[in-house]
Amino acid sequence: MAGRKKSTSPSPHGTSTLVLLVRHGQTPTTGKLLPGRASGLHLADAGHEQAATVATRLAELPRVDAIYASPLERTRETAAPIGKALKQRVHIDKGLLECDFGDWTGKELTALMKLPEWSTVQRAPSIFRFPNGESFTEMQTRIVSALDRIRVAHPGGVVVCVSHADPIKAAVAHAMGTHLDLFQRIVVSTCSVSAIAYSTGGPVVLTVNSTGGSLADLRPS
Repeated sequence: MAGRKKSTSPSPHGTSTLVLLVRHGQTPTTGKLLPGRASGLHLADAGHEQAATVATRLAELPRVDAIYASPLERTRETAAPIGKALKQRVHIDKGLLECDFGDWTGKELTALMKLPEWSTVQRAPSIFRFPNGESFTEMQTRIVSALDRIRVAHPGGVVVCVSHADPIKAAVAHAMGTHLDLFQRIVVSTCSVSAIAYSTGGPVVLTVNSTGGSLADLRPS
């Protein structure tokens, strides 16, 4: 994992670290397949347009101290225009990876929905492990641990993390104190922004699934 540069300038958010979670842009398989960690999946034309739009939104922030992304192509391609707009290097962090769907990787969603296990995925994900893959509990622990490392590296800063729908939903649920079994009720659209402010008093969720408008006023009230 690449080294991180710590922020030394004053933060507009006081002592809290603001983490902006961005889901990657649309791909040719979005809503059709469960791509997981399979390599070779790139953004669709619409996904590139979404990435350019979210980059413009993030560039309106008073400051951004660092940009991180999952190693997969679709997240790196989403992070690239953000890095260009902010004139910053994108750091790759494996903790932001998609869930390991194991044997379900690459399967059609319509076929998976017919499986008896699908009900568990939707209603009791905390007890489900993907065959030869990761459990939702492990995924949540991984993403929360990654965000904890990142926020500690940038105290009082503003950080952009480009990741995937399920890990972002799990991180938001954890920050809200919501049980993992309810995390499927959270919607995280392609190239949406969800913001969490981390401080010594605990995390505060500022917005979820933001797909338009200004982000400049995000701060704990």
